[in-house]
Amino acid sequence: MAGVTTSASADPVVHDAEPLDDVFVLSRPHGTVRARGVEQIFTDVHAAAAALRGGRVAGLTGAIGFDAESTAALVAPTAMSVSQLPIDGEAPRTHTVTAAALVPDVTEHRSRVGHTIERIRGGEVDKVVLARRVDLTVEPAVSPAHLVESLAGGNSERNAFAVNLGAVTGSGSWLLGASPELLLRKQGDEVTCRPYAGSAPRSTDPDVDRATAEALRGSAKDHAEHAFVIDFLTERLTRICDDVEVPAEPEVLATGEVWHLATPIKARLCDPKMTALDLALLLGPTPAVCGSPTEAAAEIIAEVEGDRGFYAGAVGWCDGNGDGEWMVTIRCLELAADGHHLRTWAGGGIVADSDPQAEVDETSVKLRTVLNALGVDSLD
Repeated sequence: MAGVTTSASADPVVHDAEPLDDVFVLSRPHGTVRARGVEQIFTDVHAAAAALRGGRVAGLTGAIGFDAESTAALVAPTAMSVSQLPIDGEAPRTHTVTAAALVPDVTEHRSRVGHTIERIRGGEVDKVVLARRVDLTVEPAVSPAHLVESLAGGNSERNAFAVNLGAVTGSGSWLLGASPELLLRKQGDEVTCRPYAGSAPRSTDPDVDRATAEALRGSAKDHAEHAFVIDFLTERLTRICDDVEVPAEPEVLATGEVWHLATPIKARLCDPKMTALDLALLLGPTPAVCGSPTEAAAEIIAEVEGDRGFYAGAVGWCDGNGDGEWMVTIRCLELAADGHHLRTWAGGGIVADSDPQAEVDETSVKLRTVLNALGVDSLD
């Protein structure tokens, strides 16, 4: 793809792709979890959940796919450590894109968004989250160790994750990202969720940026999109929890590239022996990455996109007590063993009032999280 540019301010020195010794890293504002070594691997998420509940493993880390029934890469690690600080973060290194493929291209994505809006207006479904992917070849090879630091450095909360998929699949690949969206956090009988749905692009102009945030706060379209997610999570949590607390209005929160509507939800488990992985399977995928109703939206996604793999699934960890934290797998990439080939995704929620061009623009903005971490200015 012509016209690719890279950041002049990033480090231009050619570098080797340093290994990352951890099999799992999750950086959050309240701390960082790292896991090393492999005691046991699981590609069946239910077998993993049963092993954790039965005390046959002392913890789990890894990723589950958008379709968790068919895609999972979970590890019972040899050792897992929890610090009280997030990753410091580093500046991105420059990478030059030598080949790029948009699947689908912008014109086709705009067309399929328009077609999906027609299906929504026809009553087939209420909301569908459609994504497009970008396949890149870059020079020099990407270092997983550095990229997780760069991803953390790109947002104020120092959110970042790295999952060694190769430890399970033998492929040598990595799943890395900087998801802002908490699917759930479990501590004893306390459960916290912070779903994101409804968004608007950030601006480098402070006045424009503030006005954009206020417009999002008052957007009926974005609030309607957000409500699907809140209703879904509230219904699921009410099945297994007491004291489900949901604020009346969402917050407006920012990442480096995007403003989001977000709602902090708190609940108390009726059975505290239920693990964080059990909760991840119950709560995901939410309408924030799938749609509503779930089954109908998932069918359209499979028809239009095909298999999403790990994108829009969840990455996280559980300790031996079943406590842990799982993030929605967005703002992410899958990196091949050679460090030169990667795939990234970006999606947006489509409702009856969506505008096809605005949805295309939204995916372009969301792709910036990964591109910025790679030191790539644009794919224009």
